[in-house]
This record gives sequence, structure tokens and C-alpha cells, in this order.
Amino acid sequence: MKGVKNGGARKRVPAAWGRFTWPVLLTSVLLCLGAVVAAGMFPNLLSFPKPPPPIPSWQQVPDRLSGADSVLPLDASAPIPVAGEVAKLLDATLKPDGGGSISGVVMDASTGQILFDREANANRIPASNMKLLTAAAALKALGPESRFTTRVLASDNPSTVVLTGGGDVLLGASASEPTAVLGHAGLASLAADTAAALASAGVQGPITVQVDDSLFSGAPLNPAWSLDDVAAGETAPLFSLALNSGRYAPDVLTGPRPQDSAITTAQAFAEQLAAAGVTVTPGVERGKGLPAKELAAAESATVNEQVDLMLESSDNFLAEALGRMTALASGQKATYDGATAAVRQRLAELGIATDSMQLADVSGLALENQVTARQFAEVVRAITSGPDLALRAALDGFPVAGLTGTLNDRYGEAGTSEGAGLVRAKTGTLNTVIALSGYVVDSDGRLLVFSFIGNGLDPGAAGNKVAMDRSASVLASCGCRA
Repeated sequence: MKGVKNGGARKRVPAAWGRFTWPVLLTSVLLCLGAVVAAGMFPNLLSFPKPPPPIPSWQQVPDRLSGADSVLPLDASAPIPVAGEVAKLLDATLKPDGGGSISGVVMDASTGQILFDREANANRIPASNMKLLTAAAALKALGPESRFTTRVLASDNPSTVVLTGGGDVLLGASASEPTAVLGHAGLASLAADTAAALASAGVQGPITVQVDDSLFSGAPLNPAWSLDDVAAGETAPLFSLALNSGRYAPDVLTGPRPQDSAITTAQAFAEQLAAAGVTVTPGVERGKGLPAKELAAAESATVNEQVDLMLESSDNFLAEALGRMTALASGQKATYDGATAAVRQRLAELGIATDSMQLADVSGLALENQVTARQFAEVVRAITSGPDLALRAALDGFPVAGLTGTLNDRYGEAGTSEGAGLVRAKTGTLNTVIALSGYVVDSDGRLLVFSFIGNGLDPGAAGNKVAMDRSASVLASCGCRA
């Protein structure tokens, strides 16, 4: 065609296009109209599920453990759970496996409002939950940064040295380990310093080693304890100095213990003194040194660190030692009765009612102990939220569900796993007793404290621990609004 450029030429439409285009277009239009009608009739038909809201930081299982100087920051405006909703959850979970009963209480940590109350004011055998009372009293009386000093003193006889207990029952046999709690003060270091002091004073051997354990008084063994528990290694006669928290070795946690930890420690010190090049007379005995003639000294880990170790591992021997030191700091005698009196005294100073308490020890081994769930919740509340900031030092010691301490092997099954990493609580276990007291932040960001205590339970019934763990877990996932 003349006069028409190639770029402007009209192209022919293939015959096949004409046969199929209109049916295809018509079908597309009908499908679109159908989708519009369906969307109007079923508005959710074409919608995609919304992604779940992000999990708040306080509800995420931690990937590492960190210090817990506080449980803040939390949202101060977070809603307080409705008591009726909390009760519905716990009435379904907090049930004994067989015989016995479980009392309990849940409180809002900030306001003290009671959110759940099942015989919360009934006295119960608390087992190792007693250590929460001891922790609070020790921190109140002694202060978190205090340390206990083990000294080596000279005596009237220049060839005699006296290892003098200062309340440190976590001595190690080897060199001092500055970053450790158990073994922070080591006998090898103490012996080396003593050997240097003797050499400097021109004292030559043989040297006689004595031990002074007079800081603690009264019976070394609490008459309220079962001798079967003592034989099993749950605790041992208490003295004002000991190796490995009254054990033969730090990794031997069951079975017989030294029946005289003061003499056992002095013997180990004599061996280290000999290893440091001092000629030592065989055998050790009790004696008194001259306070003005200190040859060497070694300081323990802080009270803060010792309290955390006691709570996390539920160490009975350490608990009783901290109780004696609390007694001395409270103007009481360093006896078992003095320790219980001091704990009662210091709790009263924190505003916690103690009149109904019956205390036979401060570790929880005695069946004569009687404390209410309400009193335990008040102690946890004082630790987490009270005005005495010294008590915050105990936060790190609470075992973390599924991760640390006596909760390390719990919260791993369906029904309890929601609380793993979130629940922090002190355990307690005796033959017919199970207890769990601690704190948790709910899904709205509200800090809750709780205490559950089961008495008269069927020995060995596995469902009792599960019931308590499940109850703490539902608190962790609870928004519990009406």
C-alpha cells in the first residue's frame, strides 16, 4: 500500500482469536461477579488470617539467664486479673493426686489484692519453702554485700595456730576461687598465707593446729529432724565452719556427711599447711586463739550469693548456717531456737504477720513447722515489690521453670510447658508435703505472686507436682479478664 509507513500498518487479528476471546472474557467477568457476591455473603471467605500479636518480652522463654535485680520494667497500667477468672482456672488445675489437700493464694504484687484464696490463712507444713523466710530475714539482718571471715589466729603458744570459724560453711579445700560461691574462700590459700606469716615471725615447726567453732552454740543437730533424713545426707550437725556446705566433696550430694565439720575442716587445713612446707603435728583439737594476733584470713562469698545458692539448690545445711548468722546479727543466740526467733523478728520488721507461725528450723526439714500460704506470698511480694531493696538480692535465687535449680527437670510436658522459663518459684518436698511459692508475670504484664502448699498427700504421687506446675503455668498465660 502506497503512502503508508511500515510502522503504521494495521495488523491482522488471527481467526482463532476471534473465536475464543469473547467466551474467555465473559467467563472472567462472571467469576469476578461471583467473587463479589460471595464476599458479600461470606465476608471472611476471602480474608487471610491475621498474624498473632507479638509476644511481650516478659512472656518469652529466655534464651539465656541474666541477673534479676528487679522484675521491672512492667506496665503500671496493665489490668489486674479478675479474681473470678483466676479462680476458674485454678479450681480446675490445683487438685491433689489422691489424698490430701492443697491450699493456695494468688496476689497482685503491686497492690496486694487477693486474686485467689483457698484456705490461704491455714497453717501448713511448708517443707523447703521455709528457705524463703530465711532468705528474707538474712538479707534484712545481714545485708546483701556482707561476708563471713574465716581466720587463723596465733595462741599463747607460738607453735599453735587456731583455725577460727566465722560462719562460712562454703569453704573449699583448694585455692580460693574469687568467682565461685562454694569455694570462694579456699583452705590452700589460707594455709599459704599462714605459712608466710609464720615464716615472717620466725616461728618454726612442728605446728599444732586447733579449731575454734564457738561462734555457734547449742546442739549441733536439731532434735526436730528425722534421723533418717540426716542419714540420707539431707543435712548434718551444724558448726561455724565447714567444707563444701558440710559434705565430703562438692559433687557428692547424697549419703553420709561429716558428723563434725569443724574437725574435718581443721584436718584439711592441716594437710594444706603441710603442703605449704610447714611441719605439722598430727591430729587436731579444739582451742582458742588470740583475736589480736591474726595470721591469715579468708572471706566468703557475699550473703547475696549465698542466699541465691541456698534457694536455687535448696541447701538445708547452708540455710541453717545463714539462720545462725541472722540470729547473731539480730541480738539472738546462735542456736536453732535463736535462728527461728531471728527469722520471726526480721519478718515482723518487714510488716509480715508472724503470730500464727510455728517454726522448728529455718531450712524446712522439720515437720513441726507451720506457715500459711498467705505468709509465703507476702514474703515473695516483699522480695519482688516491697520497699526494702535489700530483699531484691534474692530474685536471682528463685529457680526458673525448666531451666535452673530444683525446677530444672520440671515444666517439660503438656499442660506445664507454657510456664517454662516464665515461672520462678521455690520448691518444697517432704514425704507427704509439696509446696511451690514464687512469682510470674501474666500475659497482660501484671506481676503476680503465689503460694501453693499440699499436705497429707499420697507419697510419690506424681500428679501433685504437675498440679502445682500447671497452676503456675496458667497464671503465666492468664490475661484473666471478665
